[in-house]
Amino acid sequence: MTLLNTPCSLNATLQLFITGGTLDKEYDALSGELIFSSTVVPDLLKEANCTLASDVQVLMQKDSLHMTDEDRAIICQACLNASAQHIVITHGTDTMVQTALALLTAFAADDLQKTIVLTGAMRPFQLGRSDASFNLGSALMAAQTAPFGVYIVMNGRLFNAQSVQKNRALGVFEPL
Repeated sequence: MTLLNTPCSLNATLQLFITGGTLDKEYDALSGELIFSSTVVPDLLKEANCTLASDVQVLMQKDSLHMTDEDRAIICQACLNASAQHIVITHGTDTMVQTALALLTAFAADDLQKTIVLTGAMRPFQLGRSDASFNLGSALMAAQTAPFGVYIVMNGRLFNAQSVQKNRALGVFEPL
């Protein structure tokens, strides 16, 4: 786990957990593949002139198709341990719903007193013409304003974790 200092990291009120996904991928010219080198989230926050107090912590950098139950347990434990009541998780879109449901299960025994929002991107930020900035900004706002619960923010919409799916044919998230 890595804690990054960002322009928004003073007097933390919001926790930002990085887990990987397309949002953080970049093109490797040598291999011709999309890879993880470091998170782009601090760059996104700086570009947006973010003044929101937040802490950015890298939990992992994985394609969500390669996430395991153990990875989801790490994410859940990080959220359970977080002192912040407002949490944003960047995550790959392919299994984002599965992780959101794991979070609901992890908090089932506790009275969920946090707002947890998962978001990602369909195209890497580093490649341009990405939805990463828009989705992250939307997630930051949703985490501050939505009632306690677990949500997914994609495509300009806030979805309850229990009633959302990724439409792979259209490349968007939609209600069940």
